Amino acid sequence: MAATDERQLRRDVSAEREHLADAVDELRTELGDATNIGGKLRSHLPAAAAGALGLGFVAAGGIRATMGLIVRSARRK
Repeated sequence: MAATDERQLRRDVSAEREHLADAVDELRTELGDATNIGGKLRSHLPAAAAGALGLGFVAAGGIRATMGLIVRSARRK
């Protein structure tokens, strides 16, 4: 009776070990896919380039406009 329980316990532990190993492999794959920024960027390169160009344009215009206000207010004093 004890030998049967021990064998069953060993089978259960072995099956659980295999299940956990599969879960770890799946998590590694999903983590690799989630952190693959280069692949995501390559697949959306035109949109990313347009966004970067637009952001740069707005940032440069924003800096220029702010400097223009500062210079104008300094000239008035």
